[in-house]
Amino acid sequence: MNAGRLLLAGNPASVHVGAHLYEGAQVLGVPVRLCDARQAFDASRWLVRLHWSLLGHRPAQLRTFSQAVVQACRDFRPAWLLSVGLAPIDKKALIAIRGLGVKRLNYLTDDPWNPGHRAAWFLDALPHYDHVFSPRQSNPEILRAHGCREVSYLPFAYAPSQHYGERAQPEEETRLASEVIFVGGADRDRLPLVGALIAAGLRVALYGGYWDRYPETRASNRGHADPQTIRKATGAAKIALCLVRRANRDGHVMRSFEIPAIGACMLVEDTPEHHDIFGPDGEAVVYFRSVPEMIDRARCLLDSPAERQRLATSAHARIAAGCHTYRDRLAAMLGLDRHAPSHDRQPSHDLQPSHDHQPSHDRKGVVFTHQA
Repeated sequence: MNAGRLLLAGNPASVHVGAHLYEGAQVLGVPVRLCDARQAFDASRWLVRLHWSLLGHRPAQLRTFSQAVVQACRDFRPAWLLSVGLAPIDKKALIAIRGLGVKRLNYLTDDPWNPGHRAAWFLDALPHYDHVFSPRQSNPEILRAHGCREVSYLPFAYAPSQHYGERAQPEEETRLASEVIFVGGADRDRLPLVGALIAAGLRVALYGGYWDRYPETRASNRGHADPQTIRKATGAAKIALCLVRRANRDGHVMRSFEIPAIGACMLVEDTPEHHDIFGPDGEAVVYFRSVPEMIDRARCLLDSPAERQRLATSAHARIAAGCHTYRDRLAAMLGLDRHAPSHDRQPSHDLQPSHDHQPSHDRKGVVFTHQA
């Protein structure tokens, strides 16, 4: 077994944590291969829906993908398997991987007890990881009670190649500009907050799923957008709203780090985790605890361009200086010195993907990204 190799199981699409961690491994100089977790859902639409709706949120190709991950461990001989989120790797596969001497890690990006995600097969597999890392402080004690051996709180982060300031071109400015931007799905508990901003007369831009389903938010819906559009739209907004996901029992979200990395003024839902990240009210962000307070503080910020700039600059400096990239998170999970010189420099957003890392298909049909 190669003591420095990493096998990742996650989604390699550019906006997902799996891709960010893969990039972090490259920066750290860790030889890495990625198993594309999307392949576990590679089936006809009706079959995917049948398994998800009637078989307890079970991926249609769970067993096939699990077996492919075991085979990848045999072939690649990694020191670590790191799966991301509710990874489609079953209990039997994790037991087999343990027998190969591979340390099994999971970065639990979603709350497995969220009714929208809860799956008996995943909860059955979860205690068979050697170490589970959760970006929510509400989960560690529950995970330990569930039988997980080692559990650590590890916040989300940002990816320097994706999350940076980018000004919209003059011809884009009018289309992208807003007073308040929110990027995220239309969870029901978010509707009263976002709807109140719109009802108060603020020009709101909503990016994400399902905002078009509700009459109070439909006119502000801008749908899904690529990372560049999100960067430009965030920079073109006067305020970036940061809300947690209550169904996930979140204290912060991915956007908690992505917004300040891009360089926007933040209006943030008040949580203990957000205070840990940003410090006291008014130092780097402005907090709110209720709908009236949110509207009042948004209006105060809109009336003070200089204060918005000060807050944006302060939040950016705090996050950029705080070891909050996915490189840092990966180094923590693997027990590496994050301050040690990397084998590669931090990737620039100007760099193009190398042809050496294009995906290929193994004999079981699961996509792997070649070793870095």
